[in-house]
Amino acid sequence: MPPTKINNLQHETRPSRGLLRDRQTLIKFENVSKSFGSKQVLDRVNLEIFDNQTTTIIGKSGSGKSVLLKHIIGLLNPDEGVISFRGKPLTAMGRRDWDEYRSQISFCFQNNALFDSLTVFENIALPLRKTTRLSHREVDAKVFARLEQMELIEVPDKYPADLSGGMQKRVALARALITDPGIVLFDEPTTGQDPIRKNAILGMIAQYQKKFGFTTIMISHELPDVFFISDRILVLYDKKIVFQGNFQELQGFDHPFVDEFVNSLEEVQLELHGLWAQLRDEAREERHEGEEGEDDGFTVIVLEVENMDRFSEHFGQAGSQTFLQTLGSRINSYFSSRGLSNRCGPARFVSILVTCNIAQTETLLADFAGKIQAAGAELAPEAVLLPENSEQGVGVRIIGGIAKGTPAETIADISERALAEGRLVAQFTYTTRA
Repeated sequence: MPPTKINNLQHETRPSRGLLRDRQTLIKFENVSKSFGSKQVLDRVNLEIFDNQTTTIIGKSGSGKSVLLKHIIGLLNPDEGVISFRGKPLTAMGRRDWDEYRSQISFCFQNNALFDSLTVFENIALPLRKTTRLSHREVDAKVFARLEQMELIEVPDKYPADLSGGMQKRVALARALITDPGIVLFDEPTTGQDPIRKNAILGMIAQYQKKFGFTTIMISHELPDVFFISDRILVLYDKKIVFQGNFQELQGFDHPFVDEFVNSLEEVQLELHGLWAQLRDEAREERHEGEEGEDDGFTVIVLEVENMDRFSEHFGQAGSQTFLQTLGSRINSYFSSRGLSNRCGPARFVSILVTCNIAQTETLLADFAGKIQAAGAELAPEAVLLPENSEQGVGVRIIGGIAKGTPAETIADISERALAEGRLVAQFTYTTRA
């Protein structure tokens, strides 16, 4: 993919009013340095993490992301510099303040770290039994409440090995949230997952962050998946934080890291092709003998949301991510029986359909358009949906296109071809609540 392709994802860079309003600095690094022997890992790092946001620290493997995370939770102390929590340096905290700070932080491990010999219920209850003086009845009540909130009420007596990977991740998150932390740290939550599962895990994190109101701090080298749920992105590069800002601002950032981001988009296309090939082969195996099959082509539906930059300006990054995550969930749900769907840009979704011809795909898109138009209020629950053709408020349009593709083409090229013939799928006008 040539560098010019990144322009297809660009938006006008403006500060989000929703982000700038009421944001408070939760954790701050000032000139923090750390070395292990002669090897320097962090060099005068400066960063800010804001309350009740999703902040993702990205960088190459081995760049020092985990070291930075360990400084936040106090497992490591800086050689130089100051780390503050709500304006108070960690080194100035007494025992009581330090215990209060640590009690607000929970950790969700990369490999889930569930105990195989414990049931789901016992895994989730463990932090309460180890760190609190709650009675047995109180622990049971809190665990059952969390099981219900996280849609795990059917599996309390099962063991981790009995669960799917996605459900194991949900159990790990339930355990991390059982103590009602204010801050949850995620260490590479999507490593080793395919694009569909990556988006499912990240969507789950975003969903529960909004539901429970905790601050998310995530480290990852998975690009570009993490961009799509992050309010704020920190880039750790060559021992320093070289960028702090949102996704739109990152695209205008003149730095070698941006070139790596462009390459990461190409990798997503390759992963999608691999998944398509797998689905195509499965579809062929399921055909009855003598049944005429599809050729080696496939159909693609591309849906892109226009005017999200202005929407973010009025309703904040959190509001725009809620809109996109809800839309993505509906796209996945609707098209999952026909193929696979993935988010391939800040406001672009691609569905690869392996069992449909063009005429069938046109019918599906028309039906989906009606359903999504009726769901306008659910896409933006923090806003007020205005009547159609209203001249006030902020308008949002969903454009859709269909194209026939072959394995020889990239998903990006097929998407551009589909959108060149794009048509209006749905449009909404929103205003802020009084």
